[in-house]
Amino acid sequence: MTKNILVLNGSPRKNGNVYTALKTQTEELVRKIEKDRSNKANVIWEDVNSLQIKACCGCMKCRTDKNCILPNDDAHRVAEEIKACDMLLVGTPVYWGNMNGKLKMLFDRLVPVLMGESKLGIPIPLHKGKKSVIVTACTTIFPFNYLCGQSSGALRAVKEILKSSGFKICKKVNISGTKKNA
Repeated sequence: MTKNILVLNGSPRKNGNVYTALKTQTEELVRKIEKDRSNKANVIWEDVNSLQIKACCGCMKCRTDKNCILPNDDAHRVAEEIKACDMLLVGTPVYWGNMNGKLKMLFDRLVPVLMGESKLGIPIPLHKGKKSVIVTACTTIFPFNYLCGQSSGALRAVKEILKSSGFKICKKVNISGTKKNA
């Protein structure tokens, strides 16, 4: 059986802390999956900052049409990858206590593929049973990265999106004090 793993690398830095941690987490998952020789892992890696995506225009048509009405771009392709994935790994550097802007822009465009909505406006998760891992990296040292809301803010934002979508968060990796590595 093949397990599809989708990695969304929100870091603009090639070989940076988020990239390295995502790579390590992905390799661990692949080893775990392929430990049973009848299983195979298929990894799709998306460097979010390299994607050509337009910002959400807030038209809300995706809520009724179940599809983004903007012209096809990389967000539409990633939406299909999310539908097909069994596991999602999301990594982001912490920018002002939140995920990086391009990753947020992508998630804004992915609303119709991540969650539905009841007539009362209550979110309906579309990915129940799928697993996820969150990776964050912050220049602020521990414990101030949490006390000042930096890492906790980014983690909370990504967690909210994944949980509202039905993903079970299996692991959270937070790297703090990265200023020396910046």
